[in-house]
Amino acid sequence: MSWFHLIIAGLLEVAWAVGLKQTAGWTRLWPSIITVALMIASFHFLSLALRTLPLGTAYAIWTGIGAVGTALIGLFIFDEPRTTARLVCILLIVAGVVGLKLASTSHN
Repeated sequence: MSWFHLIIAGLLEVAWAVGLKQTAGWTRLWPSIITVALMIASFHFLSLALRTLPLGTAYAIWTGIGAVGTALIGLFIFDEPRTTARLVCILLIVAGVVGLKLASTSHN
């Protein structure tokens, strides 16, 4: 269940990062309220995952999901540059997240 909580926390991190862009520097009320709610929910699910998962592993995977998800949304929704270097770096983050997950499950 902890891994499920961690994945939910990571997806919520993506959502609040996108929401943060929509707040326009915290000048728009409803996007700001929604973004803060998403942040709280993301931290809540991360805290549930941390009940049983190692801190370093959980935090790295949480930020990895957030970084990759946010980068992909930037590429496909906000039309950010799709350079080879950016795509390779995203793949390296994915490889790191998968590696941490495999290393964590082999230890348990």
